[in-house]
Amino acid sequence: MIADLHVHTKYSNDGRSTPQQVIDACVERGIGCVAITDHNSFEAYSEVKDNGRVIVIPAEEVSSAEGHILAFGIDREIPRGLSIQETIDAIHEAGGYAFAAHPYRWWSGLGEKNTLKYDFDGTEAMNARSVRSANRKSVALAKRIGKPVSAGSDAHSPGRIGWGRVTLPEGISTWQEAVAAIMEGRAVPDSAFRHPMETLRYGVKSITQWIGRGFRRM
Repeated sequence: MIADLHVHTKYSNDGRSTPQQVIDACVERGIGCVAITDHNSFEAYSEVKDNGRVIVIPAEEVSSAEGHILAFGIDREIPRGLSIQETIDAIHEAGGYAFAAHPYRWWSGLGEKNTLKYDFDGTEAMNARSVRSANRKSVALAKRIGKPVSAGSDAHSPGRIGWGRVTLPEGISTWQEAVAAIMEGRAVPDSAFRHPMETLRYGVKSITQWIGRGFRRM
């Protein structure tokens, strides 16, 4: 089974997909499982959790005080702005698992030092919106840590869904089974990467949005 473990919808302040468009895109591309990881929002899950076509993992991309953290298998929204440890603890209290998101992304990653310092449940080894070198370093870091890995497209529009993904064992029928397979180390990551011109455009856009937010992280 193919699973995209990092997808955004309109409930992210920079997302353009509706939750239903995410499901439709997954069906079109043979993706059987998706984690909708909106920025600091858990709203999309209730709209598509019972869609009957694609397994949806309850998830969120949480903006901690020092960078983004992916929460998989949660039962509530995790607040933004907490310290790294407080965010990990809140994810665990919500029944979920905390993964360091795109650790080498200069704008929103936690960085290598923090990813090693804190007891994350896993690492996002590959992300289709990261540059090739960052993905290489993330894979190496994940191997060094020796914990479960995830990968995703980080899609903010329907067209990019599936650009990053993991392969899970066949026969999975619930999100709980999908998360269990990830945590058992049975997720095999694969991903495209951001090209240099895209990186330049992204940098300009990110700085503009950062100023517009009053110099706050997304």
